[in-house]
Amino acid sequence: MNILVTGGCGFIGSNFIRYMLKKYRNIKIINLDKLTYAGNLNNLKDIEKDKRYKFIKGDICNSKLVDSILKRYTIYDIRYTTIINFAAETHVDRSIKDATDFIKTNVEGVRVLLDVAKRYKIEKFQQISTDEVYGDIKKGFSKEPDKLLPNSPYAASKAAADSLCLSYYHTYNLPIIITRSSNNFGQFQYPEKVMPLFITNVIEGKKLPLYGDGKNIRDWLYVGDNCSGIDFILRKGKPGQVYNIGGGNQIRNTDMAKAILKKFNLKANRIKYVADRPGHDRRYALNSNKIKRLGWKPKYSFDKALTLTVDWYRKNLWWWKPLKRKAKIISW
Repeated sequence: MNILVTGGCGFIGSNFIRYMLKKYRNIKIINLDKLTYAGNLNNLKDIEKDKRYKFIKGDICNSKLVDSILKRYTIYDIRYTTIINFAAETHVDRSIKDATDFIKTNVEGVRVLLDVAKRYKIEKFQQISTDEVYGDIKKGFSKEPDKLLPNSPYAASKAAADSLCLSYYHTYNLPIIITRSSNNFGQFQYPEKVMPLFITNVIEGKKLPLYGDGKNIRDWLYVGDNCSGIDFILRKGKPGQVYNIGGGNQIRNTDMAKAILKKFNLKANRIKYVADRPGHDRRYALNSNKIKRLGWKPKYSFDKALTLTVDWYRKNLWWWKPLKRKAKIISW
């Protein structure tokens, strides 16, 4: 298995690379990452000397670079036949302030990857997407054929990328597969995201800034389970298909915050309710029956995964403290 992973120094991408190297002996991975603010070489410090792995710094929007990697760059004179695209701008708040980078990377970057994949007859192209493309779900669960109704510039850029990918399948017969996962959490997640922000704020003795009334509902998925789901679909999924990967843990944001505080034996008075963000979706909920019928299911309960996550941030201050200082993340 020879894979070009794009965006592999980010949260989910780095966890996926580590997961695949651990699971498969006969695998070779090239990691192409631009190293934006959320891309971090420290995410893969433990495997950087693995001979099966190679990092290349670069932008997926650079068509000449991506072309040259597939045309000339090899580790052991082999052909890379699979592309898995994790590369994306992902923070909703940042997209609300300025959507420019989101359109460039999440749409134009995907177009570049698709064109190069078509040129070199890539055998598998997996696009990593999000439940946010379905928009606000007041009741029931989002299924793969449902209409996409994104409500933030970030979600709109991901929905556009999904549509572009499927158009290349139908027009050019490019073997596209899309996975849409619910809210991921776990180790190596950039501390501007809500779960690591709350955990690190507790460690620092600060408040937990919760948007609005805290009743927004999210389905939480441990990143290790998402990695196993992505790998499962890579092997079992059919071209031209979309697969939801949900954790089955629908939790109100206020209850998520309380669950974190409970891990530290603290009470809810550490929560600070703040002004809601524009266009804040009330509820996401995925129907994951399609992937479950193929034989996949999440391994970790929310409580077990939260314990693992909290313990990791407690033990790895060296990783997240410099990031919070550098980014000047509002910590309350």
